[in-house]
Amino acid sequence: MTSKFLGKGLAELNKEMGQIPDISVLTGLERVVVKPIPLVQISPNPDQPRKQFKEQELKELSESIKDKGVLVPIILRTVQNKPYLYEIVAGERRFRAAQMAGLSEIPALVKTLTNQNAMEIALIENVQRENLNPIEEAEGYKNLMEKCEYSINDVSKLIGKSESYIRNLMRINSLPESVKEMVRSGELSASHARTIAVSDDPETLAHQIINNGLSVAEAQKQVKKSERKKTSRSFNTKTLDSVYVTKIESRLSNILETNVKLRERRGGAGEIIISFANRIQMEELINKLSK
Repeated sequence: MTSKFLGKGLAELNKEMGQIPDISVLTGLERVVVKPIPLVQISPNPDQPRKQFKEQELKELSESIKDKGVLVPIILRTVQNKPYLYEIVAGERRFRAAQMAGLSEIPALVKTLTNQNAMEIALIENVQRENLNPIEEAEGYKNLMEKCEYSINDVSKLIGKSESYIRNLMRINSLPESVKEMVRSGELSASHARTIAVSDDPETLAHQIINNGLSVAEAQKQVKKSERKKTSRSFNTKTLDSVYVTKIESRLSNILETNVKLRERRGGAGEIIISFANRIQMEELINKLSK
């Protein structure tokens, strides 16, 4: 007997659920086949960015699955040394709803993926579908940077969001858990959370914002009056002296025998730009820097 979730056309799937992220960009071209996988052989991904699943939304999706079946396959990868077990890469919400609907199996794409690939795909799917709360999104970026050694620029290219957006959102990772819970519940907006993240006592400010209905602009005024974290930018705004910058550039240029520029940005961050005229000089520079 054919399962009712099979046989749907791709156009119908896209119309029903929207575009699925193009994972071939990340994992290389390979032929994959949609096939039903027993739910008992599937386990959640511990690095899944999304941690909260609203019960009502799961019930609604469950009812839809009972009526129409699972319209978009989930993505799985095999568990190392356990060939008959699978880990969810993308689609945990559909998996949970299928369980609620009483299904015994679910359509899936089984792919060979590294931990890095799996984290990329899970984060992209959730961000593109816009169903992460700000805390989950910020922690997802942090997880990707720490476990995969990505820079903010790498994450920006992968996700398709600006570096400033990612950097600002990740500020809320430093908030205490009590304040993060306010953001998760919707009591405190992500904009308010980013604003008070530089404060030495964000929890008190968060309660002030909620109790008094403060706008972001009003919250900023309160932050300016409060103590700042010693790690915040306000403690590191003095720019390098231009004479000192020229001295550093000259010293590096002499050592590397090429033009070097030092550019400092707000907050003490910056970059050193090393120029080369051709690939031969590039190789020479790499050798010098490697030593």
